[in-house]
Amino acid sequence: MATARNIDTSKVLELAEPLPLDSGRSLEGVRIAYEAHGTLSPARDNAILIAHALTGDQHVMSDHPKTGKPGWWVRMVGPGKPIDTDRFYVICANVIGSCMGSTGPASLAPDGAPYGMRFPVITIRDMVRGHIALLDALGIESLHAVVGGSMGGMQALSLAANFSDRTRAALVIASTARHSAQNIAFHEVGRQAIMADPAWREGDYYAAKVDGGKGPEKGLSVARMAAHITYLSEAGLTDKFGRRLQDRAEKTFGFDADFQVESYLRYQGLSFTDRFDANSYLYITRAMDYFDLAEEHGGLLANAFAGSMARYCLVSFDTDWLYPTAESRNVVHALNAAGLPVSFVELSAPYGHDSFLLDVPALDRVVEGFLKQ
Repeated sequence: MATARNIDTSKVLELAEPLPLDSGRSLEGVRIAYEAHGTLSPARDNAILIAHALTGDQHVMSDHPKTGKPGWWVRMVGPGKPIDTDRFYVICANVIGSCMGSTGPASLAPDGAPYGMRFPVITIRDMVRGHIALLDALGIESLHAVVGGSMGGMQALSLAANFSDRTRAALVIASTARHSAQNIAFHEVGRQAIMADPAWREGDYYAAKVDGGKGPEKGLSVARMAAHITYLSEAGLTDKFGRRLQDRAEKTFGFDADFQVESYLRYQGLSFTDRFDANSYLYITRAMDYFDLAEEHGGLLANAFAGSMARYCLVSFDTDWLYPTAESRNVVHALNAAGLPVSFVELSAPYGHDSFLLDVPALDRVVEGFLKQ
């Protein structure tokens, strides 16, 4: 029997049974941190599950407890917004492997010490198994919809394909059905930056941090900087920064942050280390790299959706080079081959991959329209 208790603005579900994993291992004592907004209908048929991206969390519309910043999708979720909490019961759960309350590498293992690199390697489907356990605990047999952008879109596809009776719709934004070689390469650069940091200590840095020491903040910062570049577009970077200098009239002929774009990336990297765990970054990026929905179903993507009865909506952005429009079209073609209802739109936005998080009114209209059907 699972139990739930409060932590900050989140609730935490504690699973009584071990969670089986794709690796063949199982995870004991799993905790899943989540938030829920709105009211569940008497028929329990108005629930929407929002799946977050790589560095996201359950704070989709509430202030972040560490940074104090507004929820990561507060512009999309709330009363009267496209994902309307006056109409829907909206759930967002921190994925297993992360560091915002759900069980991850920083959590205590059964022996009372942090898992560190003893934590089992997980997959996107394992994350979704955690979501299904949460839905079971909440007594929700079938979602009105599962919604996700980026890694959240991978979770949405995995849930709709592998747990086909648990959702009636799937909205997948700026995502893919499998990670490309280029994406794996970018992630590997980030992982190597973390593991090359002497403060990583083979993943066993938690005691040092408790004693006032340092974890691999430098490596994690570099990993974040490299990844952040992939979330933006060249046009957006040029428009925002160009080659403008940062707080100076001329170049220093040194290695300080001469350019505004350098200063921006350094800030993004350093601020990230205040809210995210380096080992979690290793594990979650590995889960994304392993994701290949077709491979899970005999090598043919259409087979993944053979048992689905859901309707689908795929959204891409014309400036997203991390998960370009071709990736969404690949999913659409598979859904067409499986005979499932699917709509698809490529939206124009200058922000690159991050467009799904930013002010793109056309996306608001798509989300609202699809969920109202």
